[in-house]
Amino acid sequence: MNKQVKKDTYIVCIGGANIDRKYRAKQPIMQGTSNPVVSSTSIGGVGRNIAENLGRLENDVKLLTAVGNDADRLKILQSSKKYIDMNDVLEVEGHSTGSYTAILDEEGNMEVAYANMDIFDQLTIERIKEKESLIRSATCIVIDLNCPKETVEYVYTIAKRFTIPLIIIPVSSPKMDRLPTTLEGVEWLITNKDESETYFQMPIHSHNAWKEAVKKWLQKGIKQVVVTNGDNGVMVGNIAENNDLNIQCFPPIRAEQVIDVTGAGDAFCSGVIFGFIEGNTLKESIQLGMINAYKTILSPYTVRLELSKSQLLQEMEEL
Repeated sequence: MNKQVKKDTYIVCIGGANIDRKYRAKQPIMQGTSNPVVSSTSIGGVGRNIAENLGRLENDVKLLTAVGNDADRLKILQSSKKYIDMNDVLEVEGHSTGSYTAILDEEGNMEVAYANMDIFDQLTIERIKEKESLIRSATCIVIDLNCPKETVEYVYTIAKRFTIPLIIIPVSSPKMDRLPTTLEGVEWLITNKDESETYFQMPIHSHNAWKEAVKKWLQKGIKQVVVTNGDNGVMVGNIAENNDLNIQCFPPIRAEQVIDVTGAGDAFCSGVIFGFIEGNTLKESIQLGMINAYKTILSPYTVRLELSKSQLLQEMEEL
């Protein structure tokens, strides 16, 4: 059983909040020409998506992010405030609110995505220091790597000093260099195959290589490590009480029909974090994450609207 986090306290999520624009092709995509699409706009951002998932799962969540002084900022604040405490969001003059544009094929799989996330460079140490009392009183901290490396390092030191569980969520391979130099004591790292390949400069083309990547992360002192690998499922590891490495592989829950993959990774992270907060076992936490991701793939929304604590637990029972 994982160490249970205190109840009736709040989680701080630090990271991205942006507008998601999705364009799904009506037929196979042809390069170099115009393609007919169906378009939609929603609220996104890794940190924000995880915060909303956790809010819908009946957690008190506070979001630290940066937005511009523009119309997109208002959309984010209005759409998020029902489930997230947005009182500490930083508004930055002269910058555009972050945006993420995804091009999906006719089956809903992402072909390419364009991310305008420069505003998150404004999440500087100086600005985060102004929120230190909020952060150090949290029961759990979730940070994504949209934040500058110096800020991630600083939050890591706060978490370590005040023994607060720290959960790190990489957002893409190019941002893996924003991980703290030292990872000793990090509670969770939830990453994917590509990000792990980039960090360790090693190809992961086999089950053994995948397992070796999990082992390498654990050797850095992280308590629980997850490396997702698309259709191959999820590999997770921790260090047992006898200091042996405990590494398990979980097959994916396959969707018969993919509606939209956007937000599925964030849904997975949120389910895992929810399981940890509730004091579930490692296996149960991973299963909660996989169920939430699976159900999100079947939804046209980045954060599925029917999500609730009772709904997710019911889906867990059905599994």
